Amino acid sequence: MSDYTIDVVKQFSKTPYGRYPDDGDDCGQNFREKLLAPKLREYDHVHVNLDGYNRYGRSFLDEAFGGLIREEGFTWQELQERLSYSHTLVKSIENLIKDRIDAAGGIER
Repeated sequence: MSDYTIDVVKQFSKTPYGRYPDDGDDCGQNFREKLLAPKLREYDHVHVNLDGYNRYGRSFLDEAFGGLIREEGFTWQELQERLSYSHTLVKSIENLIKDRIDAAGGIER
């Protein structure tokens, strides 16, 4: 099984922000399309390390993670098995990602 870790701050942006490219280059859509989705297609398991930035917005996280289901064709079940994510200091970021994936997958909490 092949694994890959994405370090958002080191590999994408020190200040990820916004949903769409109109919000700037460091938006959730660009993160998903240019880094996250391609790595999920290439590797069996992808872990996203969100450490190093504490102000991820809901729009960024929704577009980046929920967009995997809405825009990229991944299923909720696939993401449960093949995607993990962590933020050491701000656990609410992890909860928000889970919420956005669940919402995109039609899972009620």
